[in-house]
Amino acid sequence: MNSFIRKDTDSKTMDRIILKPRREESILRFHPWVFSGAIAQILGHPAEGDLVSVVGADGKLLACGHYQIGSIAVRILSFDEDPTLPDFWTRMLSRALKLREAMGLAGSSDTNCYRLVHGEGDGLPGLIVDYYDGVCVLQAHSVGMFRAKNAIADALREVYGDALKAVYDKSSGTAPFKAGLELIDGYLWKAPGFDADESVVLENGNKFLVNWNEGQKTGFFLDQRENRHRVGKLARGRNVLNLFCYTGGFSIYALAGGAKHVDSVDSSARAMAMVDRNVELNGFTPEQHTSYCTDAIDFVKNVPDGAYDLMIVDPPAFAKHRGALKNALRAYQRLNAAAIAKVAPGGFVFTFSCSQVVDKEAFALAVFSAAAETGRSVRILDRLNQPGDHSVNIYHPEGEYLKGLLLYVE
Repeated sequence: MNSFIRKDTDSKTMDRIILKPRREESILRFHPWVFSGAIAQILGHPAEGDLVSVVGADGKLLACGHYQIGSIAVRILSFDEDPTLPDFWTRMLSRALKLREAMGLAGSSDTNCYRLVHGEGDGLPGLIVDYYDGVCVLQAHSVGMFRAKNAIADALREVYGDALKAVYDKSSGTAPFKAGLELIDGYLWKAPGFDADESVVLENGNKFLVNWNEGQKTGFFLDQRENRHRVGKLARGRNVLNLFCYTGGFSIYALAGGAKHVDSVDSSARAMAMVDRNVELNGFTPEQHTSYCTDAIDFVKNVPDGAYDLMIVDPPAFAKHRGALKNALRAYQRLNAAAIAKVAPGGFVFTFSCSQVVDKEAFALAVFSAAAETGRSVRILDRLNQPGDHSVNIYHPEGEYLKGLLLYVE
């Protein structure tokens, strides 16, 4: 690889990002970000989202990626090939699909929803693509990926062929706002006759309604698939409380696993309506399940001691940036102290954090402090994380965002 050429009307060489001396080490270790503080000089006038080449202080070409203004100045797409080649997106998406096929997800008879692209984990920083039984829902987290969305949609059509029903762009809440970007969610492509904003999907044989238009994220939290399965295996004969339940993923698995009764709690009326539909869709009755549309933290504080012998504590991200970390850890401690204090003796607590800035050690310490506050005997049975389709690039450990603990409380 000697140069990257931008394939625009004048075919000029890409603008160049020149690094400061000795600031190329992370790039040589294949970390996919270039931070603004590492830049010595910008040759040219790149706009946000433009492809730029990254060059060491010695003049050696190191990588190519999307330029953006901010602390992360370049999100690297390639260390060794030209991402402007016509088949770049097709090749990258084919690689991602091949991994899901190897995992037994793509083509499974009992699961037809999974994450196809997990940003840096699949070599495409700033891009999320979730697959729901033929519908791909795309989220761009960078200007570069947002500008490439139509090319990505075309590549998805090529990769999936006739199995693809639609490609939906849901980037309005994730792409950085820039003047001139039309951040309006909608279909990039759909097959003739396709007209739906929601679908019933299968996950380990359980049925779920997914609404990619109105739902959170891309419509469903695919990252808890394996942890939901674990809940189902422990739920038999237990009274289950699912806090921050969203559309009831853990609740359905608990019911399918033979729970005596499940209570689902979320402050979103729209989410709770979907929970009730999912309960009915899977053939469960109101005698087996109760929905509560209320604040989950207030709810758990006011439940009688010992009313539940299995609890799921899966709140939204309490910290989205490092400035909020201290408050987030206090919030995790208070919430988990309430759950540990209330669960019945011999009960299980599944507790999670999806805050990327909260690492595994900090989260475990917050839960330890919560347990110590209650004075109860608590054992860690397992450490939980995100599934393989939310893959983590070994050179980008920041991609490991979901962490959890399975606790046994005496």
